[in-house]
Amino acid sequence: MRAMVALIPLQQIPETIGQSVPRHDAQLAVTGGLQHTEDMRLPGMLHCRFLRARYPHANILGIDTACALAVPGVAAVITAADVPHNRLGARQEQRVLADDRVRYMGDPVAAVAAETPEAALEALRLIEVDYEELPAVFDPEEALKPGAPILHGTSNLFQRQKLRCGDIGKGFAESDLIVEETFRTQHVEHAPIEPQVAIAAADKGGRITVYSPSSRPFSVQREVARALRLRQNMVRAISTTGGGGFGGKNEPNLEPAIALLSMKTGRPVRGLFSREEEFVASSVRHPFIMRHRSGVTNSGRILARDIRMIADTGAYCGVDSSASGKATLVKAVLAAPGPYRIPNVYVEGIAVYTNHPVASSMRGPGISQACFAWESHMETIARRLGMDSLEFRMLNAFEEGDPTPNGDTLFSVGLKETMRQAAAAFGWSKEGRE
Repeated sequence: MRAMVALIPLQQIPETIGQSVPRHDAQLAVTGGLQHTEDMRLPGMLHCRFLRARYPHANILGIDTACALAVPGVAAVITAADVPHNRLGARQEQRVLADDRVRYMGDPVAAVAAETPEAALEALRLIEVDYEELPAVFDPEEALKPGAPILHGTSNLFQRQKLRCGDIGKGFAESDLIVEETFRTQHVEHAPIEPQVAIAAADKGGRITVYSPSSRPFSVQREVARALRLRQNMVRAISTTGGGGFGGKNEPNLEPAIALLSMKTGRPVRGLFSREEEFVASSVRHPFIMRHRSGVTNSGRILARDIRMIADTGAYCGVDSSASGKATLVKAVLAAPGPYRIPNVYVEGIAVYTNHPVASSMRGPGISQACFAWESHMETIARRLGMDSLEFRMLNAFEEGDPTPNGDTLFSVGLKETMRQAAAAFGWSKEGRE
């Protein structure tokens, strides 16, 4: 049966374009009336805390939880052996709880559910983990060298992405000036006011309800169902009011573990990261190393641009495929040449495993890093040519109907007009810059 789609006449569409549309919950938000997940209290609710890895890279030889279970108020302790399907994500490389090995300091090794947060923390101190420490690698370039510690499979190279347009050799041969630079960006933690938090409640019929401020509830539903080997319709994921996220709450983090604890205890379980955990165990923005080489004419036309990018994806590639290391790398490579007409382009990007925290989505994943590099590079070229920065950009900026390096045709391009208005707004002038 074909789905029927009702088309709304243009005259019936509310005139919201160009208008300030107030949020329906704005008053509640500024007066403290919204209920966040951290505010929720369910009857009989237990509190979950996670034991994190002691080393950035180590084999797990054994885990003893007997003393932790004896702590008054502790209702359950789980390790990897308790998880029905101890894998997460599209590549199934990340664990709900670490089993044979830890690969970064944020890896969860065990989880405790107790009557109070204090009892849970006391139990964590009594869990004994026998580790065999392994060499770690924190530089993505070092991670690619022979003899580097391998995190997964036979290579730390996770993903490769290329973009090619025109004849890069011809473009450089015809250039009057060639400029080469290397740019680096760092790890960035999202640090929302509300840290990672979620509540899971199992009912007597084996169904699970998860309350989470995640911006991707279907990922929460999928990963919880898969980890617990439940049909997906047995898991209900409810997106609660978010106290900040910026991409850091895209992926299921603590939800599968607290769902399992709720099933084992028959009681609701709340997991809440400490501020320290937020920096150690949640996802971060990808650090990039970006090498740019551009060829230009003396008049300022860009003829060729060669870019090599290395993204540090951390210990795992990420859980949600739309926000993972692969998606970030693809976006970075496509955006890397910048919003400029360049007839000859070659971009090659790779994502590399290291023993750093897991990198994932954060406000324009991949594009923010690429933009920092291409605009810094444009500024250098303009100065080397002795041209005004705005003049140089205006000369090369995309216009409507221009093709992009990946073959798309651009429509509704407002780049030049935006630059004109911005320059006028703050009084830009070539004379003033000189």
